[in-house]
Amino acid sequence: MDWKIFLTIFGTVLIAELGDKTQLATMLFATDQHTSKWQIFFAASAALVVASAIGVLAGALLSQYINEKYLHYAAGIGFIVIGIWTLWRA
Repeated sequence: MDWKIFLTIFGTVLIAELGDKTQLATMLFATDQHTSKWQIFFAASAALVVASAIGVLAGALLSQYINEKYLHYAAGIGFIVIGIWTLWRA
């Protein structure tokens, strides 16, 4: 395993997920006194694993048809557009 790549992906996804809608929804579920915190943890973890698997599969499929360089450009432009849109709505 390439630990540099692992840690890069881990750090990027962790930072991206902190404070997003997923974390806020999970925190709201955790406020329910009648629901097991372990059940919430495992359900939320499983959902993130499935979402990540979809991302990996979609990326692998796209990379078969689109040059990696163009995918990087598209991702970069997408993040910029989302950032501008977020600032505009603030």
